[in-house]
Amino acid sequence: MDKSLVDIQREVDAYISQFKEGYFSPLSMLARMSEEVGELAREVNHQFGEKPKKADEAENSIELELGDILFITVCFANSLGIDLTEAHNKVMHKFNTRDAGRWTLKNTD
Repeated sequence: MDKSLVDIQREVDAYISQFKEGYFSPLSMLARMSEEVGELAREVNHQFGEKPKKADEAENSIELELGDILFITVCFANSLGIDLTEAHNKVMHKFNTRDAGRWTLKNTD
């Protein structure tokens, strides 16, 4: 099932809203995000780098680590009242204007 960013933000908010604790503070979420990015780095290093996993290490995946990062990103945005669709639109506008001639376009022949 396809979900928009709005749908994802609402789904995460509904999940978090059922708990008394609610969203963590921005500083705690930044720390959690940093932890998740570190876990992603570890998985990428295991899959593409020179550091194989130990035999007793739990199986994980880049997909799940990216999912964790998406979840904490949505939590962070929700807690600060940020619309991620609007944030995405602003970033794409920046890339399409400021960085318009920065990269070599593929031939469309």
